[in-house]
Parts: sequence; C-alpha cells; structure tokens
Amino acid sequence: MTISNPILKPTHFFGRRHPVTLILRLMLLLCLTAGSASITFAADQVFKIATLAPKGSDWMNRMEKGASEITAETEGRVKFKFYGGGIQGSDKKVLRKIRNGQLHGGAFAAGTLVTQTPSVLLYGLPFLFNNQAEVDAVRAELDETIEQNLLDSGLATFGFASGGFALVMSNSPVSKLDDLKGQRVWVPEGDTASYRGMEHFGLSPVVLPLTDVLTGLQTGLIDVIGSSAVAALVLQWHTKISHVSTMPVSYLYAVMGIGTQHFNKISTEDQQVVNRVFRGVYSDLEQLSDSDDKQAMAALVGSGVVVTEPDAGVLEDIQAQSRTLWKSVADEGGLPKAELDKIYAVLAKLRGQTN
Repeated sequence: MTISNPILKPTHFFGRRHPVTLILRLMLLLCLTAGSASITFAADQVFKIATLAPKGSDWMNRMEKGASEITAETEGRVKFKFYGGGIQGSDKKVLRKIRNGQLHGGAFAAGTLVTQTPSVLLYGLPFLFNNQAEVDAVRAELDETIEQNLLDSGLATFGFASGGFALVMSNSPVSKLDDLKGQRVWVPEGDTASYRGMEHFGLSPVVLPLTDVLTGLQTGLIDVIGSSAVAALVLQWHTKISHVSTMPVSYLYAVMGIGTQHFNKISTEDQQVVNRVFRGVYSDLEQLSDSDDKQAMAALVGSGVVVTEPDAGVLEDIQAQSRTLWKSVADEGGLPKAELDKIYAVLAKLRGQTN
C-alpha cells in the first residue's frame, strides 16, 4: 500500500483544500513580500549633482565632506557624485536633465530657478539691499516660504548659501549710472527682473548663462558684469576686467536642489539624514561668506584691479527709482506682490522709514 502525504503533493500545496497548506501559502507570500520590500529599500541610491564649482574649491570640498558623512550614516544606502566645473552645462540644461533623469540635482544660482518659482528673484532684485544686515533680517522672514515654493515645484532644498553682493566689474571706471550707457551689461539667464531693471535705466542687457560669461568677456560680447569678488576669482572672470565698483548692486545666493521624484526614492529616515547634514554644510558656508568675500576683494586688488567708489547720492537715487520699478512689476504680476511688500516692510522698519 502506498502512503501519500497530501501536504507534500504539489497539487495540494498550491491548492486551497488543506488548512496547513493555506498557512504555508500565507507564510510563503509574507516571505516573498518582505524580501521584495527589503530589496527595494536597501538598494543604494547614487545622487548625481551638477555644479559650476570646480574640483578643489571650498564649496566642493565641503559638499563632498557632507556627502561622505551621509554615506556613512546611511550605511552606504545614499551616495553622491558631483560633476564640477559646469561640465553638465547651464542651470537651464541641468534642470532639464533632472527632469529626464540624467541628473538628480544641481547647485544653482538661485535666481536661475525662476522657472520653478518667481519668489527666488526677490532677494536678488538690483538695488534692493544696502548691506548684509538687511539681507539677514529679510531672510529670517522669507527663507522658509521660498524653500516651500521650491519644494512645491519639485525641488527639495537644504537652505541657502550667501554669495555676497554683486559689484559692477568692467574695463573702465563706473562711479555713476551714465558710465554704463553704451556698454553691454551681462544679465544671468532666467533673471527677468534684472533684465527689466537694465532696460528701465536705459542700459544694454545681454543674456548669457553663467557658463558663457568668461567667453563673453574674452570675445567682447559683454563689457560689464555683476559679480561677487569670490565668484570673479573662482570662475576666472577677474582676468578679463580691470575695474570694480564698491556699489552693492544685488545680493547673490545659491541653493542645491534635488528633484523630488528622485529624492522620494530613499526612505524617510535617509531623507532626514541628507537634510540635516546638508543644512549644516550650508550653514557653515553661510558663516564663511563674509570673510571669504573680504579676502577675495583683497586678492582682486592684489591682481591689479582698480576699486572705484560711487559718486555721492548715486546709490540712493538708483534705489528710489528701483523701488518704484519693482512695485510696478509686482502690480503687473511679474513678481510675487505679497512677498515683495513683506520685504519692503522689513526694510522700512530697519531704516526707520514709512513703508
């Protein structure tokens, strides 16, 4: 007589007629499901990040150090690969590559993210601020709003890094607005507010991405740039200019963004690690900005660049005209009106003026 075991028979094992078989089937499904989930969340994620900062620069060194900390804290689940020196192209190209998955993120001059949210233009409006203290007061009120706007647009960010103030750099002295008439003035790609401002003051704006500025200076396509001393040195723009004005034109700041479609692929816990570490890095960069800018200005002077002071009353007059212009642009819908009004309210309080 042949004795058969119904639990071991294939037809019964995958069938539904035996209670022990049913338990085994459920255990098998749970094991398969758990294994599948484990594979999904344990897989390494390598974030490819583009930046203009060259290898060996302070920004790159600090970001790479932060990336190493993240990799260690996530036990290798999250890694970063940086593409420095602008080899991935302009910010516009980088954004496109993030959308199609060729890249996962980038470090941007904040104003170039206007396609994500117009609020990124506000801090960089020409002739808005007098000094860093005014910037700090306004940022304390609006940084969170701008970061949320970027997140809503699909970019996860980790704070902003100050780049100091853009100063007028040229090959002839500039002490008043008329000195810029007839010269071709660079406007960053996507910075619609600055372009509008240049036109308002009767200047000749030329739009170029950051990656093309050095070539533009070399070929004579542009005659004048607005740049911080640090950026002029790092990007070698100082080799093609001979004069710099001390008049603060616009505030510069940078931001690293990772596309949310990529960032959301890692676990919540790993996202928190990335957020904490990179916010710390950006905070450190922020603290170093002022001292770096002073050292960079000294280096410019040491290389032979001549410093020019603005004529008396010039800055105040330009600021008054600019205030009227930006409020008009906001009324037309070209800038976020509520946020701009908030900025001017903060500045009025600091300056003891009536808003």
